[in-house]
Amino acid sequence: MTDASRGHDGRTARHAVVIGGGLAGMLAAAALDGHADRVTVVDRDALPDVPEPRRGLPQAHHAHLLWSGGARAIEELLPGTVDRWTGAGARRIPLPTGLVSMSASGWLRRFPEMQFLIACSRDLLDWTVREQLVHRPSVTVLQRSELLELRGDARRVTGVRIREEDGTERVLDADLVVDASGRGSRAPQLLRELGVGPVESEEVDSGLAYASRIFRAPEGTEDYPLVNVQSDARVPVPGQTATIIPIEGGRWLVTLSGTRGGQPTASAEEFESFARGVRHPVVGELIARAEPLTDVVVTRSTVNRRHFLERVADWPDGFVVLGDAVATYNPVYGHGMTVAAKGALAMREELVRSGLGAPGLARRMQRAIARPVATAWDLATATDILYPGAKGKQPGRSSALLRRYMDRLMLTATSRPLVTRTLFDVMTLSAPPQALLRPEVALAVARGPRREPLAGPPLTEGERRCLERTEAVPEETGA
Repeated sequence: MTDASRGHDGRTARHAVVIGGGLAGMLAAAALDGHADRVTVVDRDALPDVPEPRRGLPQAHHAHLLWSGGARAIEELLPGTVDRWTGAGARRIPLPTGLVSMSASGWLRRFPEMQFLIACSRDLLDWTVREQLVHRPSVTVLQRSELLELRGDARRVTGVRIREEDGTERVLDADLVVDASGRGSRAPQLLRELGVGPVESEEVDSGLAYASRIFRAPEGTEDYPLVNVQSDARVPVPGQTATIIPIEGGRWLVTLSGTRGGQPTASAEEFESFARGVRHPVVGELIARAEPLTDVVVTRSTVNRRHFLERVADWPDGFVVLGDAVATYNPVYGHGMTVAAKGALAMREELVRSGLGAPGLARRMQRAIARPVATAWDLATATDILYPGAKGKQPGRSSALLRRYMDRLMLTATSRPLVTRTLFDVMTLSAPPQALLRPEVALAVARGPRREPLAGPPLTEGERRCLERTEAVPEETGA
């Protein structure tokens, strides 16, 4: 059974198919809407009508950061989304003003706003975007449906064959197919079946696992900063981190992580002690008297994996891969959603320039998508490969030189606003990594820090009192 239709003027209607109804898939649909007459989103899950977990996104239990580079991209695709998030309880946290963070080189000072992030649950992030798409007349969502194969040949993908919930199989003809199916994507295999490829791939595996638990935020912490203690990959021990992210509903989402040999467990009894055992105990101290609302959830599938699709010599028209289907990263760096958003915006920019169905459009889209992917990949893997037992391509001499420069840059960023601003511009994917090498930045890095390192977390008096209260509350005796 095939699927096709005609526009009101009698021409064949432009149709796009998106595989995957997660954040990347819905942003792809937003990019395509208005350039295609119809957009069909195919997802294996039943998509919730409210902000709640779905089976195909187990990592939603853990901390997710949407950096300002991604938030701005989503705002361009779906104007008003940031207000929708904050209206539903998300926090717009200024960086580094609303951040208490111990980097590998020490505590960052809380300078006036340079960038920002959106802090809330992944469920709310996804639902807010999805709600804006599913009610559009040009967008159809096929739930509990799965992709069986791509249709077409090595020159052009012409559609997909899917199986729906009742077992019915049908073909959806399409001018463009976007694979946004996430970590489980079969894109390299599907291309191989069409005679396209091979696809070059790479992995860097630090053995990272992460464990998360939600707590009720203590009274008086409505505006508490995001608190983060990072590891130092230069020290030859497993890298361990602890993070508190304020989320909607007066809650704290606390995520711990550890690389091979130092991973957190699912034990509720060990959660606080792990948080106290990282490079500074502030996260453990803050949650000591907070009320746990959930059990501990552990995830171990955190390998960095990238498919270099932009390098495929004869890329077929009509097919594009986006989001985690292109690359996945150590989630500690929080880049996955921002990369997907930047990629979807790049797709739309190519559509504006060329129009759907233009020869070579898919290749140009895939190369544009690769640019934010490359930045996030370099940031994640350059650090992860340094941890004990990490598996993957070892850095060469030129990488070692860059590493030494970055070490000094991170140290300088603890007290020089120019360097701090540039660092956050790149971290949030608001500027290319080349910004770190601008002459004025390099000169500041050569001069080094302006002030002595902070001896402890840069908490305000009010924030410190909250910390002291959580430590000082006596145990209940039952008397």
